Amino acid sequence: MTLSSFDDLLRSASAQDEPQRLLFVFATAGVPDDATDEQRARFEAGQGGTLTPLMCVDKSPDELTSFEALRKESSQFDPAWDIVFVAALSGKAGVAPTSAQAEAPLQSMVDAIKAGRIGAFVPFDGQGQPVQFT
Repeated sequence: MTLSSFDDLLRSASAQDEPQRLLFVFATAGVPDDATDEQRARFEAGQGGTLTPLMCVDKSPDELTSFEALRKESSQFDPAWDIVFVAALSGKAGVAPTSAQAEAPLQSMVDAIKAGRIGAFVPFDGQGQPVQFT
């Protein structure tokens, strides 16, 4: 399935044979303090930069009605985020994973994002649109 929006992801997660728990890592985009002028210029042009995880949370698809609901809830936290990475944790035998079971996978996501290994996650921008990294 091709995802054209965050809401497509919610519908897909709800349609799976096994119940899902969605894992979210919110990150900010920027450049390090020691970035060169060239690196800063590339970042301003929409290329390069760093992603810094700010916070993470897990939710069942039933706990979210839309991207707008997620954005509203996450706007309570400071600093503001630029991108949210999403992964899913599948249940077994009709039983959804618990928040406790999501803790280790969430930490693995944070560690992977810090290391630049983001290919296993679905990234969305602040409007709920999928982001393509090149």
